[in-house]
Amino acid sequence: MLSSLSITAIICATIFYLYFALSKDTTSLSVPLSIAVLLSAALELFDLLTLINPDDLYFWKKFSLTAEAFLVPSWLWFSLTYARHNGNLTISLPLRFLLASSPLFAIFALMLPIRLLFYSPDFATEKVLFLSNYGFVFYILMFIYLVAALIQLELTLALTTWTSRWKIKFELLGAGAFLSVLTIYYSQSFLFRTINMHLVPARSMFLIVAVVMMAYSRLKRGSGVKVYVSQQMARKSAVLFAVGIYFIGFGLAGEGMKYFGDGFQRTLVLSAIFMAGLGLLVILLSETVKRKATVFIHKNFYQNKYDYRTQWHQFTDRLSASQTSADLLRSIVSEFCDTFGMGTGALFILNQERDTYQQMIGVAMDADAISFGVNDPAITSLAGSTNIVDLRDDVTTAETCQNCAFFREKDACFIIPLYMNEGVDGFILLGKPFNTNEIYGCEDFDLMRTIAKQASSALLNLRLSDQLACSRELAAIGKVSTFVMHDLKNLVTAVSLLLENAQEHITSPAFQNDLLMSLGNTVIKMKTIISRLKNLPEKNSLQLTPVDLLQMAHDTAALVNGRTLQVTGTSVIAEVDREELQKVALNLMLNAVEATDGRAPVTVEVGEEETPFFRVKDEGCGIPAAFIQHILFTPFNSTKKTGLGIGLYQSKQIVEAHGGTIEVVSTIDKGSEFTVWLPKMQTVSA
Repeated sequence: MLSSLSITAIICATIFYLYFALSKDTTSLSVPLSIAVLLSAALELFDLLTLINPDDLYFWKKFSLTAEAFLVPSWLWFSLTYARHNGNLTISLPLRFLLASSPLFAIFALMLPIRLLFYSPDFATEKVLFLSNYGFVFYILMFIYLVAALIQLELTLALTTWTSRWKIKFELLGAGAFLSVLTIYYSQSFLFRTINMHLVPARSMFLIVAVVMMAYSRLKRGSGVKVYVSQQMARKSAVLFAVGIYFIGFGLAGEGMKYFGDGFQRTLVLSAIFMAGLGLLVILLSETVKRKATVFIHKNFYQNKYDYRTQWHQFTDRLSASQTSADLLRSIVSEFCDTFGMGTGALFILNQERDTYQQMIGVAMDADAISFGVNDPAITSLAGSTNIVDLRDDVTTAETCQNCAFFREKDACFIIPLYMNEGVDGFILLGKPFNTNEIYGCEDFDLMRTIAKQASSALLNLRLSDQLACSRELAAIGKVSTFVMHDLKNLVTAVSLLLENAQEHITSPAFQNDLLMSLGNTVIKMKTIISRLKNLPEKNSLQLTPVDLLQMAHDTAALVNGRTLQVTGTSVIAEVDREELQKVALNLMLNAVEATDGRAPVTVEVGEEETPFFRVKDEGCGIPAAFIQHILFTPFNSTKKTGLGIGLYQSKQIVEAHGGTIEVVSTIDKGSEFTVWLPKMQTVSA
């Protein structure tokens, strides 16, 4: 029977570890918990072998001691990190010292001879280990570390909201139950200076209970809960007091155990005590019991029902900790539920048409298909005041509302209005009170209105942030449209030049072929520009390919057919985005043609000095030096009367995205020279 419990515990712990640790969902099991469960299984295995083979006591107990040594840091690590939010996890200096020093147990266990820790003159008949001074210190320290881990688990459970606690309650209770048994098991070291291995089956049984509870919690309720731990609340934890009281009771129970005999009866009695304690803990964690106790304490011992300073700070911290709009909405509803002891809650917001209130977020309340019209009795009762609608007293509103069946189903209690502009822009619906006999009065309603005002401010800020983001997106779209319009304007200018030239040469077959080819290329470019509608290119978005710059210059000059453009130079290969770089070349060529008014030659030169380049030179009006220095490459500034002022800005952005530069040399009434320098093409060594 005793062996069966240990074997079952080992199998359960191993299956738990393999199922979750090898799961595809990497978040299904934390690393410290997986290590702790595996080491617990190992401890059960080696202690079982010790009990079965008493003649090899010191051999198997060496392995048990090693498992115990590694068990301490793993459980402490788990208790300090489980469900804790990384950005808000605060570990006090003593706990940091404990965590940092916990690996010393392993060094101690591995280096010290096992016979220096304990002895057992008759282990075959009496499964008791008598501790030496070394063993006494080792197990006392183990006890302290395990109590610290137990305290941290209690803090995690105590500081969660009721919605989060529902998810992790059984997992923490399971882990806490096993840690409690470990602390009791090792408390013998200072109570009696012994380790009584008759209690190993009880430890095995609670490992089974812990694994079952943790598995149930993981499989049925999921994980993903994050707790924001307050140091102030941590200092107020009553766990140390509870642990002290518990061990006093355990000492008294231990004294009474003398009358129950030895062996299996003692194990059964001890297990019954542990089970009763675990059941009591489950009852005390009930939200209904907690709410009733809170109301009773405030009613009989305090003047006010609420600690307003704490409530205000708690709500503010919740709002500031929200990282997304969904988190903010959920924090608002959760605050109302937690503060006023409600099991469900939902936030309804007036839609853009301002005719219907629709659910934005719900906490344990599925109301996606429910909406409220502006003329609904439940809404009209809110108009013109900040009063809270108590559906339990306002029977008329509750029964005439179009969603009265929903109210009855969800046991709806309160409708709390939210004013963000002039009217009721939203409301909070609360239901399913934990304490159905609790009486809500003026103090509750005043606090509801106060929290509602702060919630309304937070929602208004969220709405303004969304509007600002929308405005920025529209501005970005406008910016993109401006650049697209500029590119289209350049192509339209090229087409208009073709049409002007066609008046003289349309009868020429060669010109006709050239005209059709140019128009076809222009249409393709227009379609490409319209379909892409993208921002200025970045380095990572460029489609880099080897391009012959001289051939690209000839192709671009062909788009400016009808004007004098002379393309010279040598063939140079550069790794560029041909389509983007051709925009730069076309813009520079058109600017040169417009600067000369079509009466002076424009030269396009391609070559390579230290790096590849192409240069556009004209003999036009020139550009003032001050304009070049301060304005030339800034958007929406142009020397041309009909210019948009973004061509050179766009060209500079494209060239710099390639890793190149643009140089400008200009003299008034003599002309300008724009040189585009590009990076040298990288050669791949064989």
